[in-house]
Amino acid sequence: MNTIILYGILSTVIVSIISLIGVLLLFLKDSKLKNTITYLISFAIGVFLGDIFVHILPEAFTEFDNTKTAVYILFGIVFSFILEKAIHWKHRHIHKQDHSHKKHPHTYAIMNLYGDAFHNFIDGIIIATSYAISIPVGIATTIAIILHEIPQEIGDFGILLAGGFSKTKAILFNLLVSLTALIGTIIGFILIETKGMLSFLLPFSAGTLLYIVLADLVPQLHDKAHEENSIKISTIQVITIIIGIGIMLAMTFLE
Repeated sequence: MNTIILYGILSTVIVSIISLIGVLLLFLKDSKLKNTITYLISFAIGVFLGDIFVHILPEAFTEFDNTKTAVYILFGIVFSFILEKAIHWKHRHIHKQDHSHKKHPHTYAIMNLYGDAFHNFIDGIIIATSYAISIPVGIATTIAIILHEIPQEIGDFGILLAGGFSKTKAILFNLLVSLTALIGTIIGFILIETKGMLSFLLPFSAGTLLYIVLADLVPQLHDKAHEENSIKISTIQVITIIIGIGIMLAMTFLE
């Protein structure tokens, strides 16, 4: 069992390091990076939608009670709405007190961090569960999660930049949030005999991510397209969304 735990923790650390892929974007000039952000957000939308409807929800509805799963999805959406309201209130409160007019991160970027934290936490639980089955299954699952995380982390990096984070802070926060996977792995090994926690977290995370996509990210794309009044931008947005979904579909062949 100690060997399995060691494998699980090592695999989770490797997955967490993937969050540093955003460093690659540091080599882009600010002007070029600004023009790229809208497409990174489009790509993130595709990845999130693919992840929700191809990976998370099918697993949840197959393994657990359908009615409870649907309720937990709705709970994730409502929780996200309340959380965003709270963040908006705190943002306005800070803005009133801050007379230096410093730039603060937008709420959708902060919401993305919360949603990503839940998602990574679940990844950690899945890694622990897969290693409990066997080491080869654990390794195969880890490889699939790594391939799954690469496009998602690139998208997350773009969302944080669009939300007002500096490049350095975007990378740092992505790394910190990715470490919740380690917490999930540890808890997963502790609660390896029960599916109770996973039956809640899978649909809850799906609801959270779905809220972020539809309430926060999609409007950003519409605003950009209307601002530029460009059919080209809208077309590329649609294409990158489809690419993101396609990559998540392709991941099913590795699971």
